[in-house]
Amino acid sequence: MSILMEKSIRVNRIVTTSGIQAKAIEEPTRTKILKILYKKQLNAEQILAELKKTGYNKALTTIRHHIDILKISGLIEVVKIKECRGAIAKFYGTSTKLLEYDTPDDFDSKYANLIKSTSGKIEKLVKNISQKTYSKTKNQKTSEIENYNQYLLMEIVNRALTNVLENSKIK
Repeated sequence: MSILMEKSIRVNRIVTTSGIQAKAIEEPTRTKILKILYKKQLNAEQILAELKKTGYNKALTTIRHHIDILKISGLIEVVKIKECRGAIAKFYGTSTKLLEYDTPDDFDSKYANLIKSTSGKIEKLVKNISQKTYSKTKNQKTSEIENYNQYLLMEIVNRALTNVLENSKIK
């Protein structure tokens, strides 16, 4: 047998999420709910009203099901409980910003120089942080250290990047 095509794969992106979070956001309705709740506090009825604006036409019980899955995954939480006309209304919010986008076909060529020059500078900083996180995990089993260090490093960088993006005047 001869090889007809072969391509080397270079990892250039890491997605950090748990399996339960990945499963939660694989359903398009739940990703819409997550986006709707960004910087908002809404109850299930308000979420349904927002979804209806986008053509969503399902029952409130279905929305509550999606909300439960998002709560279990840790992507949303109850942020307020209010008494409304003798009933209890739960309001939901999220501390997660979902960046969902479609990149243009020319993305790599258009931004290659910027990405290369900037990522080199950031790499030096990240290597320094990586060395510090490694020293914190020396007591763990050898098999767990690499993944844990990578996760810890991604979490540090993710939180720093989130702070920059959320507090930036350019949005």
